[in-house]
Amino acid sequence: MTHPSDDAVPPVGGAPDGGPTDAGDDRSRAIGTPDQGLDEAGHGRHVADEDPGAGHAPARSVQGTDELVAALDVLRGELTAQRLPLVTPGVEEDRRTLALAVDQLDDYLLPRLRSRSAPLLVVVGGSTGAGKSTLVNSVLGERATVPGVLRPTTRSPVLVHHPLDARWFSTDRILPGLARVTGPADHGSAEGAQRSVRLVASEVLPPGLALLDAPDVDSVVVENRELAAQLLGAADLWLFVTTAARYADAVPWDLLHEAATRRAQVALVLDRVDPGAEAVGADLQRLASENGLGDAPIFVVPEASLVDGLLPETAVGEISRWLTALGGDAGARSAVIDATRDGVVDDLVRRALRLAGAVDVQHEADDHLRSSVDAAYDDARRTVLAATSDGAMLRGEVLARWQDFVGTGEFFRAVEQKVGSVRDAIGGFFRGKGRQVPGVEEAISHGLESVVLDAAEEAAERTYRAWRADPAGAALLDGLDLSRASASLRTRVAEEIRGWQSDVLALVGEQAAGRRGTARALSFGLNGLGVALMILVFASTGGITGAEIGIAGGTAVLAQKLLEAVFGDDAVRRLTRTAQDRLADRVAAVLDGEARRYTSQLDALGTGDATGAPLRAAAYDVRQAARREQKKRDRAGVTGEVSGAVGQGGALRGARAVPASAPPDHTAAPVTERPGFWRRLFGTRPVEPGEAAPTGDER
Repeated sequence: MTHPSDDAVPPVGGAPDGGPTDAGDDRSRAIGTPDQGLDEAGHGRHVADEDPGAGHAPARSVQGTDELVAALDVLRGELTAQRLPLVTPGVEEDRRTLALAVDQLDDYLLPRLRSRSAPLLVVVGGSTGAGKSTLVNSVLGERATVPGVLRPTTRSPVLVHHPLDARWFSTDRILPGLARVTGPADHGSAEGAQRSVRLVASEVLPPGLALLDAPDVDSVVVENRELAAQLLGAADLWLFVTTAARYADAVPWDLLHEAATRRAQVALVLDRVDPGAEAVGADLQRLASENGLGDAPIFVVPEASLVDGLLPETAVGEISRWLTALGGDAGARSAVIDATRDGVVDDLVRRALRLAGAVDVQHEADDHLRSSVDAAYDDARRTVLAATSDGAMLRGEVLARWQDFVGTGEFFRAVEQKVGSVRDAIGGFFRGKGRQVPGVEEAISHGLESVVLDAAEEAAERTYRAWRADPAGAALLDGLDLSRASASLRTRVAEEIRGWQSDVLALVGEQAAGRRGTARALSFGLNGLGVALMILVFASTGGITGAEIGIAGGTAVLAQKLLEAVFGDDAVRRLTRTAQDRLADRVAAVLDGEARRYTSQLDALGTGDATGAPLRAAAYDVRQAARREQKKRDRAGVTGEVSGAVGQGGALRGARAVPASAPPDHTAAPVTERPGFWRRLFGTRPVEPGEAAPTGDER
């Protein structure tokens, strides 16, 4: 079986890339062989006991850490401000990435940076039925966690710590979303139904080391899988348990590959290996190498009968020696913590930059949906304005009522033949025909209402089709009746048309008031002039053309002649443009209200103002702060503080057990080819066969 190299532990606090460091020999502390991490009684030793001046009690804080924490706080604010509400390509993965990034900050990174001396947290994770709880109990020598008979097995996580380390875990310093539970496990209670972690104190554990038994990573319960991933994300070190029967399952390797990507420190336990099946370890080593974990230590636990629910000491002895030695060496713990933390920072920056791109995609999706709304309702506006200025309105009922109003007999012939004074004819015309004005206004109102309603209906249907064809828009349409114009549209259109007709009459009245003789002569004909102006608006925005004369049958000619006779050419053109503008404004108000039924869905999401720039800038600031902190840490030789009590520590069960005769080691590679976990972590060269381990100044 494979375990961390027996060579001397290299200097801690190595370069971020795992390369060698030029730190002095006071930063080098050997963990040695597993037994070398124990005292004569088999208990773990804290290095400070041996050499209080060995350099393992640095200053309380590392220069540069405060800057990094501040940058991470800003980044957290930017992350929590993002929602990614629109359905865009890959958004589900982006939302998961966002949640994991915030969890990384809250569950691990910020707590770890603010509490460098907190105990090292080893999270024991793995597949369903891999024996995680049994393994934890076996190395402790007591039933701290209850293995489940039913699936899922571990329902609620159990965190085992030294009694002196209780306060590190009793608050929400880490895993703030989990309630703390103490006392014996009771699967019949509501404990398993809520998000909680059960705290168990054990004198066996060395101070400064804690074990957390996590739910199954491949649990049939989604909440358990998510919690397992969250807990592994909060770990300083993964102790990942699998079995000879299930070591190649895809789900665990997805997590392990992700761990390798962010340079998490991982050790693998191959459990329940039958005699003669030890070669499975070699295949596990192959898979580990293919997934970026070729240097991870692998512990092989043989299939064995349980005694009082515990594995034999010899079966777990190697794991116990390794964990006890790790718990007894403050420098080694700090090195693991720093390596994991640096990897998490880098991974967080990568996640944040990816999320900044996702935010930009949200903005683009918002813009695309708004563009489809704008296009449909802009076309509706153009349709209405064209219909109200090209003579199309001067047909049907409007034309009939106008002709009834002006008559087709003696008056109309008199105008065309220029018999008598046009001004006198106008005065008599309005006094005699004024009672028919409401019929023309009503016809205009009906015709204009029909034009606006048709345009709005077409715009709604067009927008609905465009949004339904877009995943982002389709998700917003669910539960909303937006395929047709709003039910209140007809009433709103009628109100706006009446308002416009009032505007037109007000314009005529204002113009007439400026001409003393005309105002007196037309005291009973302003409504008729207003109708004439409406007719002229429908013919053209500034006079009629030959084509419009053909369409309107000369109707607009008469309206124009009447108005020009009263107000003059320039005034009529000005009145026509103003009336047209007033109509355009009211039509726009109606259609904008209809369009807002769609755009308000986007306004509520805030995606129109979304931009990835602040998140991107915050991520770059974290990257720069982390690099400066790492350089200062390397120069200072700071590797952390001794956690927990300084002095006699505990030893896990089996740490001093004599290993049983082991089968041929199919998983271990020659030291010169595979430097091992500690060498990968601390960055020293491997020891050549026959070469003495470096000591003193050589390190």
